Amino acid sequence: MKNKLILLLAFSAAAVLPLGAQNTQPNDPTAIQNQTSGATQNSDQNNNPSAQQTDHPFTFKVNVTQRSTQAIDYRDRGGTTQVDFKGTALTPRADGRAKVTGHTGRLAISASFHHLQPARSFGPEYLSYVLWAITPEGRAVNLGEVVPSNDGNADVQVTSGLQEFGMILTAEPYFAVTRPSDLLVAENIVRPDTAGGIHPITAKYELLQKGQYTVSISPAELPATNMEHHKKTPLEILEAENAIAIAQASGADQYAPDTLQKAKDYLSQAQDYQRRKQGRTPIGTVARAAAQSAEDARLITLEKKQQEEVARERQRSQEQIRKAKSEADREAARADEARLEAQRQSDQRAQAEQERRAAEQAKTQAEQARLDAQQQLQQAEAARQAALQQQQALSQQAEQARLQAMQVDQQRQRLLQQLNQVLQTKDTAKGLIVNVSDVLFDTGKATLKPGAQVRLAKVSGIILAYPDLKLEVDGYTDSTGTPAFNMGLSERRAAAVRHFLISQGVPAVNVTERGFGEDNPVASNRTAAGRQMNRRVEMVVSGEAIGSNAGAQGINSGPGSMPGGVSGSASGIQVTQPGSAQPGSAQPATNPNGITAPAGTTPATGIPSTPSSTQPPPQQNSGTPPK
Repeated sequence: MKNKLILLLAFSAAAVLPLGAQNTQPNDPTAIQNQTSGATQNSDQNNNPSAQQTDHPFTFKVNVTQRSTQAIDYRDRGGTTQVDFKGTALTPRADGRAKVTGHTGRLAISASFHHLQPARSFGPEYLSYVLWAITPEGRAVNLGEVVPSNDGNADVQVTSGLQEFGMILTAEPYFAVTRPSDLLVAENIVRPDTAGGIHPITAKYELLQKGQYTVSISPAELPATNMEHHKKTPLEILEAENAIAIAQASGADQYAPDTLQKAKDYLSQAQDYQRRKQGRTPIGTVARAAAQSAEDARLITLEKKQQEEVARERQRSQEQIRKAKSEADREAARADEARLEAQRQSDQRAQAEQERRAAEQAKTQAEQARLDAQQQLQQAEAARQAALQQQQALSQQAEQARLQAMQVDQQRQRLLQQLNQVLQTKDTAKGLIVNVSDVLFDTGKATLKPGAQVRLAKVSGIILAYPDLKLEVDGYTDSTGTPAFNMGLSERRAAAVRHFLISQGVPAVNVTERGFGEDNPVASNRTAAGRQMNRRVEMVVSGEAIGSNAGAQGINSGPGSMPGGVSGSASGIQVTQPGSAQPGSAQPATNPNGITAPAGTTPATGIPSTPSSTQPPPQQNSGTPPK
């Protein structure tokens, strides 16, 4: 059943970032786009002199542009449908088409674009295009880079775990950006034969204004601006050079030196590959890693600058409290002085009735003054106490959140190391994946060998120490044999592992099984070694104890992998768990044998776990769905 979903998007570009104010130029194509698409509302920061002070690096400037586009609620495993792309006011001649195919748990998107002008036409800092998916909640997801040929045509194949979204195409300085720019060149439109869901959605998301990446550096100073250098250098290296230059200009040398140096090392390796003519693939791999690391360094820098501004604001508040207390002390001193004067006048009452009346009147006035001063002192003290309590509460909340996050991460790493001592284990977006290889089964059968049972018994002991953990047992085969036989074998092997785990005391409700047959190979089926790698059973471990649920989004694989398939969690990773308890609430428990596993040991064996060393980052998925 096909329907048009009208998505009313409010583009919100800006946003409490340590960037300088960017004024729209008269000939800026973004201004043309905003005037065509809807009304733009600008904050009055330009009229506020205090916002222009050099000691306040944060500028609050919001441009809200309202425009309508179309989105589709694609069905999971719902076959193939198509949508068209139409150029915006920036590139009215641009057009395109996308074919969206539903698979289990993901969508395969094959898009083509035509009549795209070079990205540099929007400014020297723009080198490429990026295809984005926008969810109804306003979250923008980078689907992949779109590189047009000399004739303005481009093709891209990507995958997405989202189901309901609209797609837009924007010009960007490099592929690794995490937020779309406001140089929107094309957006999807629903065709008459497009299949999808039926309900209207509304979302708001932020777009970076043109010029935000070059606030601290002139576009003319970017390495890719040199036309002679631009002609001789691959696009991937140009993007990496610009990304590093932008990160350095934002202050990454000071705030993220290690991450920036990592980007420079990758760039040096890519440039060396280019000099030695090693081919486009190795050059592109390390160059894209350099751009990604440079973007990480830039984001770390922006976050730390914002933290510094928060600290300065806190210091200003403390100074105001100190001044208020000092003023209250002076008022108290003046009240004491008035009281003493009244006392001296009281001692002279015997001199005369007239003097007595005068002294009494002075005393009354002094007492009133003292009461007024005391009231002011009490009010100042109450204000100080309230501010102090608020500050203490905020500090306690921040420390508690930090400790909880640290505890969950440590518990996840400990479980990862414990499992990896028994079977090859890696950390992924779905959870910890334990690999039961084909050699642990009888050939062509689902019978576990004795050695496999010993290892799975140890895994069971480890899992039982974390009662809330969930296990998803997935079976896979190679392409040898018929698809029906392979599917049955994968299901039987997954069932064999599940039944063995249950026999070892793992609760049945915590273990599920699935067979995938020859789908989702991890290696080529053309070689014996590749087929052996594809014949496997994977146990996906997730749960609140390790801060991750199967199918959770928001974890990106990145540097920090360990040998033997052990992957460490990258800094800045956040896992969204709908309805989950507070992180760190689960603790290691006692296994069925009554043995409690101490921290840092394997619950089933008591063997101390040792962290593995770091290995180079894994190759990134190209985004092409397996055949």
